[in-house]
Amino acid sequence: MGSVNSRGDRTEAQVVIMGLDSAGKTTLLYKLKGFKVVETLPTVGFNVEPLEAPGHLSLTLWDVGGQTKLRASWKDYLEGTDMLVYVLDSTDEARLPEAVAELREVLDNPNMVNIPFLVLANKQEAPDALPLPEIRGRLGLEMFQDRPWELRGCSALTGEGLQEALQSLQNLLKAHSPPSAEDGRAGSPD
Repeated sequence: MGSVNSRGDRTEAQVVIMGLDSAGKTTLLYKLKGFKVVETLPTVGFNVEPLEAPGHLSLTLWDVGGQTKLRASWKDYLEGTDMLVYVLDSTDEARLPEAVAELREVLDNPNMVNIPFLVLANKQEAPDALPLPEIRGRLGLEMFQDRPWELRGCSALTGEGLQEALQSLQNLLKAHSPPSAEDGRAGSPD
């Protein structure tokens, strides 16, 4: 896909959005784009959308279908990925172990070595949503000390938490990017 590139003061990045079916990935994608929330159908294959984010950040977002039969192809979307956004349905406690297993499989892919990730616990507006501390404990995210990560609650339906998610995404990408000469941190010492 690509890599985090700086063009002047603009940063470009390839971001793949994954998660189980019905987690809200497509709704989240289109809410980030500023579109009205509409009823979506299960994604067969993928959706790709560009997004100009605050802070001179240009993203290409790949929303990949999450049905069981499509997950075998997830590995095909990981090469050249700069960031993973993994979306969980906070109300689907029964499938949380399955979501965790799929996340671990993605992160174990050789193309994902050192790639930062953001877990979005979607549907936090629902009364039966699991609280973030419980989700954090069940995910076992602390085991991923080899890369930067964050867990954020959000609602793709209302938009709550999405600006904070974009800020987290930007911070994680910045932590992952190699320093540039403009930063004064690269190059050989004098």
